Amino acid sequence: MSTITLRDLEKQYDAVSAVEGIDLDVHNGEFLVVVGPSGCGKSTTLRMIAGLEDATDGRIAIGGEDVTDQPPKDRDIAMVFQNYALYPHMTAAENMKFGMRSVSEFSADEIEARVEDAANTLDITDLLGRKPEALSGGERQRVAIGRALVREPAVFLLDEPLSNLDAKLRVQMRAELLKLHRELDATTVYVTHDQTEAMTLGDRVAVLNDGRLQQVAPPQQLYDFPANRFVAGFVGEPAMNVVPVEVARRGGSVVADHGGFVQPLPNGDAVADLVGQQATFGVRPEDVSLASNLPAGTQTFDATVTVREPLGDLLLLHCEVGGAELQVKVEARSDIYTGDSVELGFDDERLHLFDQSGDAVYHSARQSTPRQPPTPE
Repeated sequence: MSTITLRDLEKQYDAVSAVEGIDLDVHNGEFLVVVGPSGCGKSTTLRMIAGLEDATDGRIAIGGEDVTDQPPKDRDIAMVFQNYALYPHMTAAENMKFGMRSVSEFSADEIEARVEDAANTLDITDLLGRKPEALSGGERQRVAIGRALVREPAVFLLDEPLSNLDAKLRVQMRAELLKLHRELDATTVYVTHDQTEAMTLGDRVAVLNDGRLQQVAPPQQLYDFPANRFVAGFVGEPAMNVVPVEVARRGGSVVADHGGFVQPLPNGDAVADLVGQQATFGVRPEDVSLASNLPAGTQTFDATVTVREPLGDLLLLHCEVGGAELQVKVEARSDIYTGDSVELGFDDERLHLFDQSGDAVYHSARQSTPRQPPTPE
């Protein structure tokens, strides 16, 4: 049972709060990704779980055992670092073996067998005799992961392990990490600043900002039902469109009135108490469409194209409407150019509203419980 439990976890550096009151449960066998901008406290949180940083306050439990005051060697964890942390004078095999005798009772033969098994799993058997200088970035990362694997720890902790790789290799390594996790079924906490990595790797994603936990949810739920404006803007590329509106009542319907558009809110009575107040209206670029692609009767409005970005598989338009900018994803070969006037409308099942504090108060889509993925055999 390799659960991780954080309760009221805090880290202070003099007058600076790096982590503030984090409560988090990582389930047994789960791949949890912690994501957030630089300086948000995600690596500090990981280092406190590992025991490399002392918690200023709060408790940490692994497998139900309080390890808050235990040294790293007693926590049954293995950590993979951003810079690989390989010893340059040792071969890949020696790096993988290093430290095993000091943290385990394994014999020399058992250590050799574990290194061989890990090398087979990671497809690096032919690299074991090489030193780090003779390895590519991806190969060094595999060796670093192999060093963690041979320990067979209760928990794997990975601190931005792919950030030093080029874009193509990062995509390849993401797929390999997912495959490896399915095979090992080990509890894993993975830290990254890359929200694409977070969305593709995590069973659940924990979003941090300014040392505080913003939301923890499966990737699609995080994307479709952000808990606040920060999550809405951080998760997704391009970011969610957010524009100021007044919540108003028009002809018996609750609407978001921007000035450049007036958008009816389905089931708007849920936010009837905000009528007459200022709020922030949110909609993702793929949920804004050309009027010609919308069902008859959809509310539309006029906008002007200010920037045109061809992205190969789609065309991203930056459009001005009522003094605000909306980004719109359209078909890649659309005959639309800068300066054109376009008629747009929203998918009324994908609308969001945030109050003046930034908290989400309305999602037009109904939240449902997703089917759980099958357990690998």
